[in-house]
Formats: sequence, structure tokens, C-alpha cells
Amino acid sequence: MVIEATTESLLLDVPAVRPVRQKKPRLGRYEGIRKKLENDTSDTARVFVDFSEQVPQPNGFQFIDLFCGAGGMTCGFTRAGYTPKAAVEIVPIACDTHHRNFPKCRLHRGPIQDFDPAAALAGAGEIHLVVGGPPCQGFSVAGFRNPKDERNQLFREFMRVVRTVKPWFVVMENVPGILTLASGAFYRAIMEAFAEAGYPTVSVAVLESANYGVAQLRPRAIFIANRFGRCNPYPLPQLTPDRYRPIESALHGLPANDRIPEINHEWTRHSSEMEARLAKVPPGGSLYESFFDAWKRQYPGLPSMTIKENHGGTHVHPHLNRVLSAREMARLQTFPDDFIFCGPMKKAMWQIGNAVPPRLAEVIGKALLPSLRALADKQPDPCTATAEWRLMERPA
Repeated sequence: MVIEATTESLLLDVPAVRPVRQKKPRLGRYEGIRKKLENDTSDTARVFVDFSEQVPQPNGFQFIDLFCGAGGMTCGFTRAGYTPKAAVEIVPIACDTHHRNFPKCRLHRGPIQDFDPAAALAGAGEIHLVVGGPPCQGFSVAGFRNPKDERNQLFREFMRVVRTVKPWFVVMENVPGILTLASGAFYRAIMEAFAEAGYPTVSVAVLESANYGVAQLRPRAIFIANRFGRCNPYPLPQLTPDRYRPIESALHGLPANDRIPEINHEWTRHSSEMEARLAKVPPGGSLYESFFDAWKRQYPGLPSMTIKENHGGTHVHPHLNRVLSAREMARLQTFPDDFIFCGPMKKAMWQIGNAVPPRLAEVIGKALLPSLRALADKQPDPCTATAEWRLMERPA
């Protein structure tokens, strides 16, 4: 369902917001990590390539999505023309959402430890990609960064599936904090695990979602590996910070005050007293001085801050005295309006906040297509001619 409305519907009856103090927006989080990676000449396989924005037809390449959640990566790679053959997720409500939106994909509902790739993929044909992201709670700078967190070891289950399936390429995503956890020890362990699985040609880059048209600042660490000794292509950034899409571009068309439950356009109900308190929260400020990770007012005219769920205390709307709705969050993640999330509002918010932006997965998939086609046709690596892009200065 696509909502058609005027711009006025977004700003209808917007109470005046009087900033108590204006905070300076933070752009370029993880810039240090990104630049360090780009200056690392030891990663000779990492290449940034241009890609086609043509609407792709099914390209014949198949993938499986591990730790798929509601289906952000499944959605993005499907948009790029790939066919999802199987997915793995343990959270029941996320499984319901994934199955609703990808009913033909074979979904394993349960722990990845119980996933048998051979049985799940019987008769599916060759799998060209394994994609996914192990749970990041132990890695994120917003969390406790505990190297002993058992969730930090789930990437080894990811690698178990890779060893069994033997895809042509592997794409693993996570928060950039994974690269500095335990002074880099976890990062080194991941690289070693790829090599042990038969994928010694592995690269990593920090991709900022806003560089590809997502109206949200959401950097992700993207590992790409292949088992043929070829280059690992990444999508060349499309936008510089001065051209990032503002939050309003994603929210436009959704009614400001009318809820539409059938497309998840619902938000936390506020009392009049809470609305009065929210009216005093300036852009970049939080309702709570001691809890900065939620109830923060978005900056008008800029990309959204990283979307998170926070038990219904999502970011505050840039123009309204309420938090964002689940559908507004989904739009900021680039989910289409006909992608429906199962469960009550807070469960929908949880699924959205934990998802990979489909647009980011889509551009990664499009960047990989020429290399996959060359492999299918037994042609030379098409990225070799663009190897000089590896160290070129790119937009911030």
C-alpha cells in the first residue's frame, strides 16, 4: 500500500518547537575506522565499482540469508534481481514477517545451530551468495562491547554454513564497532575464520547508508569474500554529505496525526503532559539527560539519526511532538509501504530497528553482479581493470 498525500499532511497542525539548546549534528561517525581501512594497502582485493541503477530482472543468481530478521537483506538482494532460496531466523515474530513477505523462501525457524543446509537446500541448485549478519549486540558501541558475549560467537555458525554451501561470494554485515572490539582481536578472528572456511580473499569496508540515498545515517561494516582469488567489489558511493537525503524526503506523504495500522503507521500514545515535555526537546536533544540513546529529536533538513527500537521510545519526529511511527521508521530504513511487519507496534519497531536497510543490501548486490556474471561465463575478473579505484579518494 503506497500512501499518496500532500506535503501539508506531514506538517499539519505542527506545534511550535522551541529549542532549549541546539546541538550540532554528528556526521561521519566511524570516520576514523573507515579511513584507516581505506588506507590499508594490504587489502588488495577490495575495489569500489560503479553499478547500474536499471531495474533488474531475475538474474539467475541465488542466495541464502542467515540471521535474516524481518528480511532487510533479503528485500535488498531481491530488489537487485537475486532469488532467495533459504533463510534462518530464531525470533518467531521476525520469522512471521519474513514468511509473509517472502513466502517462497525456505525459512528455518529456530537456532542456526539446528540449521542443516544440505536438507534445507535439497533440489535448490547452486547457491551463489551467502549473506547475513550475526547478532551485533555484543559488538555495538551502544552496547557493552563484551568480548565474552556468547552472541559474538554466532559468526562461527555463519561460517559453518558457508563451508557447507560453498557459495561463490559471501557478504557479512555488522556494526563498525566489531572492527575494534577487544583491540581488534575479534576482527582478526573473523578474518581467520573466513580463510579456514576456504575464503582467504576477504575484504572489509565501512559503508555509510546515506551515501546511497538512504535518508538515515547508518554506517555498517561489510565483509565480502570469494573463493576464487578475485576482487571483492563494493558499491561506489553516490552521494556526498551535502547531498544526503533529508529525513523529510522519507516521511513525506504519511499523515501526521492519523494512524494507519494496516501499514504499521502507529506510534506510542503520549499524554498531553508528555507532548508538552517533548515540545521542549530541541533537535539533537533527548527527553532524558541520562539516557541519550532514545527519545532524541531528529534534526530537520538532515538525514535521520540511526534508527533504533528502544521499546517504543524511538527518536522524536523532527516537526511533531511525538515519536516516529513504525512505518516512518520503515521508510527511513527504505522498506516499501507494502512490506508489512507482523505483530504489535513495539514488535514491529524492534524488527525495523534491527534490520539492514534494503537499499544498502541492494547496491551491494548490484555491485557484485558483474563479477558473478563473469564467473558464470568463465570470463576474467571485470574488477581488475578498476583496481586503481581501490585507493582513490572517495566522498566522505
